[in-house]
Amino acid sequence: MWIVPVRCRLTSIQETVNTAIAGMNFPVISREVEVNLVGTVPICMVVFASGCLILPLVTDRIDFVNAIVKNTPGAGALWTTRPMPVAGVGELLVRIDAVSLCGTDLHVYNWDAWSAGRVKPPVTMGHEWAGEVLELGPNTTGFVPGDRVSGESHKICGHCRQCRTGDGHVCTSTQIFGVDTDGCFGQYFAVPAASVLKNDPRIPNTISCLQDPLGNAVHAALVEPLAGKSVAILGCGPIGLFAIAVCRAVGATNIIATDASQYRLDLAKTVGADHVLNVRETDVDDAVATLTHGMGVDVVLEMSGAPKAIQQSLRLAKPGGRISLMGIPAGSVDLNVAEDIIFKGLRIHGVVGRRLYDTWFTMQDLLASGRLDVTPIRTHILPFDQFDTGFALMQAGTCGKVVLKVSEHAD
Repeated sequence: MWIVPVRCRLTSIQETVNTAIAGMNFPVISREVEVNLVGTVPICMVVFASGCLILPLVTDRIDFVNAIVKNTPGAGALWTTRPMPVAGVGELLVRIDAVSLCGTDLHVYNWDAWSAGRVKPPVTMGHEWAGEVLELGPNTTGFVPGDRVSGESHKICGHCRQCRTGDGHVCTSTQIFGVDTDGCFGQYFAVPAASVLKNDPRIPNTISCLQDPLGNAVHAALVEPLAGKSVAILGCGPIGLFAIAVCRAVGATNIIATDASQYRLDLAKTVGADHVLNVRETDVDDAVATLTHGMGVDVVLEMSGAPKAIQQSLRLAKPGGRISLMGIPAGSVDLNVAEDIIFKGLRIHGVVGRRLYDTWFTMQDLLASGRLDVTPIRTHILPFDQFDTGFALMQAGTCGKVVLKVSEHAD
């Protein structure tokens, strides 16, 4: 038997085999269209009457992939190659189609004091993604190749008291992808199946990749019911903007947004704010009092982390109102606990991450239903290798969410 080796990729096997057939004068006896996986090497064959065998070799075996890597301490990140990840026990190998840039990524990119004290280069950055399952590692169940998926950015232990009592979002051993362990800013990603959720095929990947930060907003907004409530959102960064859209989607009635950036306030109006207040130009306390007939708002979502905004959130909430604190201040904040919290009977929720996985299912249902539209917040879609441009937009405050298209399947 003659063996004709032909180097090709899985996606082009049929084309390669047909080309080889066209160059020979042998009649075809059988053409095995089934692709068999030997490790990560797919093999198919065409058998001819003369005993000739066409054997595509190497195919989709990929040794290195493009990735955005924090390679060394210091500002910036490197566009480079890293070894092809392999799905281990309980893991999935995912083709990454779209990713989005996060404020945490910006901290790592800038190499601030927090990053310098936590990140151990080299590490592949990123934790907001959407893609498709390619392979299941050993003892992995619940998924099949072809599933469209996204994943939780917090890698939890699954064994501590918090994890085992429904509070995995505050797992004592939490690791963050792209910070404590390799993240998703590569063409392929090996990720624990426990961190992965299937996406509704009606949602494009350039929206599905936003679910991790959107989940922060869903968690903060929906700690308690919002229908019919007045809400003040302090800070219109991407998560604040998501929170406005969520409040509108679930029936909040009087949505007030504050920020120092007119660009962000314009976005806030687009996604559902009834009133936008520029903190540089307006006395926010007086304006909110006027808009609520002197009562204050039912709910405050503090998303900025600015000490003055945290202090202001206590004043804006009505007696008996609710506050969700999500913005992270750089240091300690002085509060009048007696006057502004205890005597007002406020309920204050510290919000971190997403409840696992209640928040994810609520968020996915809102997106799939069409009630929640966050498309205007996705202001920029860039090629994968233009991440520096994306980070520059974030630095300047002239964007909502920046998405990078990693593959041809990003849309």
